[in-house]
Amino acid sequence: MAKSFVIQHDVSTVERWLKKHPDLAHVRVRKRGNLLILESGAKDAPIPHARLRRTEIGTWALEMPYRSRWEPTPYQDRGQEPLLDLLHGSFGWMLMPIA
Repeated sequence: MAKSFVIQHDVSTVERWLKKHPDLAHVRVRKRGNLLILESGAKDAPIPHARLRRTEIGTWALEMPYRSRWEPTPYQDRGQEPLLDLLHGSFGWMLMPIA
């Protein structure tokens, strides 16, 4: 199966969602292959908070950092915003600023 890459529209969707949440002003989105990575901190040493993976079947999967690797969660959806809402509402501590 061909890999589904992230396009600029996907990035813009997440950027608009972030702008609706002033408490997340420290978070930015970066695309890499089939990933949308939510991170903060210095660009040369980013702090990962979560990421959305575009799957081959047209859904997005939520993944969280754990120690030095990424762990999949059971959460998937056809759009990014429902997963971002879940992340913010149920796992808000993952998006908190790290000093």
